[in-house]
Amino acid sequence: MKVDKERLAKEFITLCEIESPSRREGRISRYLQQIFRDLGADTLLEDDSAGKTGSESGNLLIRFDGSLPLPPIFFSCHMDTVPPTQGIRVVRTGDLFTSQGDTVLGSDDKSGLVACIEAMRVLKEQEMAHRPVEFLITTCEEIGLMGAKAFDPKHMQAKEGYALDSTGFAKVITHAPAANKLEIHVAGVAAHAGLHPEWGVNAIVLAAKALADIPCGRIDEETTVNFGIIQGGVAANIVPEKVVINGEIRSHNPQKLKQLTQTISNRFINTAKHWSDPSGAARGKPRIEVRVEEDFPAMALARDSQVIRRIEQAATGIGLELCFEKAGGGSDANIFNGLGLATAIVATGMTNVHSTNEQVELEDMVSLTKLILALLSQVDY
Repeated sequence: MKVDKERLAKEFITLCEIESPSRREGRISRYLQQIFRDLGADTLLEDDSAGKTGSESGNLLIRFDGSLPLPPIFFSCHMDTVPPTQGIRVVRTGDLFTSQGDTVLGSDDKSGLVACIEAMRVLKEQEMAHRPVEFLITTCEEIGLMGAKAFDPKHMQAKEGYALDSTGFAKVITHAPAANKLEIHVAGVAAHAGLHPEWGVNAIVLAAKALADIPCGRIDEETTVNFGIIQGGVAANIVPEKVVINGEIRSHNPQKLKQLTQTISNRFINTAKHWSDPSGAARGKPRIEVRVEEDFPAMALARDSQVIRRIEQAATGIGLELCFEKAGGGSDANIFNGLGLATAIVATGMTNVHSTNEQVELEDMVSLTKLILALLSQVDY
């Protein structure tokens, strides 16, 4: 399994310098489609998810039929990146890749994409027998896993796979939490703050009282709560009428997630119910509405599951020792597992992602390519 390091490095630079912020993935999508056509893909599908995500492209599903009589597996990456992306130029120092410092690099998730491309080039060049494989490349991952959420699994033949999308290296994530989004609308009563403040009900004060009474941060070893955005008020001399608060709850335990979501919702609602008007002059009563949206389901893969045993065997075959971890974040893999597609998350070597200090080592991407090759060419036990 001889990987062409310099070809991989050149392709990685090309991928990174194609700007692909979320919803503007059209150019990278066309480029990837041409690459996989040139590699002789047996199926190349762009789905209709763009109508739901607002992206310039749908998700891509590429299939190579293979020659080994084994069940197909899939690899997943996303083609979008976080900003800033305008004018990305990759800097290579030895075998370390960074940006010039004023943009992201884009190794999240192009380090995964380039490993998939190089693996297929190696298979074709060396005429290696391999199992059937599908590559699912999503859009809009960075803005809420939107492409994955809009994907219809009926297009897939594979039922198990690997999402190449995590920091670090030689790491496989087997568990990730479920998450609920919260959007809380606090309605007060507007009034002139200097002339008739007693006529008003201050929505900001009401929101502050509710937030002060609610658990936040790390709740326990598997549960977190965060309120990240609060918006309200129009002027310093007006009693604020409206506040909107956005937050989230995550837990590896679905029952805890459900209970904590209900507890927090009740505390917000009770803050309005227990409001009192000391002056008796307020021209209305406050209302609080809590809107809950399931953001993504939990994922939990047993160590003895086929998808984990397969990658452990492949890693052993190339002399790579893996560590297995629980994560606190969500990814496309959460969505795929929720669709019944057993999906482990595999680290690609990228570090300092979502910042202008992002970087990745060439050797890590080479090793990832070899791991993909081992997964495709080995026989399941």
